[in-house]
Amino acid sequence: MKDPAPIYNITPFTLLDYPDKVACVVWFAGCNMRCVYCYKPHIVLGKGSINFEKVLEFLKSRKGILEGVVLSGGECTMHSKIIWLIKEIKAMGFFIKLDTNGSRPLMIEHLVTLGLVDYIALDFKVMPDKFEEITGSNLFENFERTLSFLVASEQEFEVRTTVHSDLIKEKDFGDMVRYLSLMKYTGTYYIQNSVNGVPTIGNLGYSYNQLKGIACPKHNIKVVFR
Repeated sequence: MKDPAPIYNITPFTLLDYPDKVACVVWFAGCNMRCVYCYKPHIVLGKGSINFEKVLEFLKSRKGILEGVVLSGGECTMHSKIIWLIKEIKAMGFFIKLDTNGSRPLMIEHLVTLGLVDYIALDFKVMPDKFEEITGSNLFENFERTLSFLVASEQEFEVRTTVHSDLIKEKDFGDMVRYLSLMKYTGTYYIQNSVNGVPTIGNLGYSYNQLKGIACPKHNIKVVFR
């Protein structure tokens, strides 16, 4: 299958990006958001140079070594041919993890309904009042539809938020935990600090890990800082 080479690069080995799996990460170029704390502007704003056939060639060489494949970016669900790629990867016996901002609910619903995804990491950027400021987009309703669908499904997934101390304060964090509870999310909510010392889309300064250790709102959601 010929394709326009949407892959920016491949991380050949990771023990961190797929829970309990030895995996690789396939990075899709391009994104429909411009998160000011994003530390991968080269991927978000860049162009791909690797086509799907080369991804499959790489995976064939890693059979018996890797267990899972993480599809990340950028925003991997922007690429319509991702369905074909996932089917090919699954046929090789790999587990699939999808990293997504939730902005393409129809694509995610389709992938889940077809049983093509084993695990999803859903990025919860921020509440609607700050969403456009932080993401450069008006796609919160799309995220909400994706979250609502996943909560109602049997799909294994997590919700995670990247925090920069200039952007998300204690009140925002509390509002986000309460929102997840109202949406009936009962899984673990992962909080990860923004990466320091690298260029970001918004040219932000140092992020202080100010949320770790604060009292979380009393809801049936486990909050884990990582």
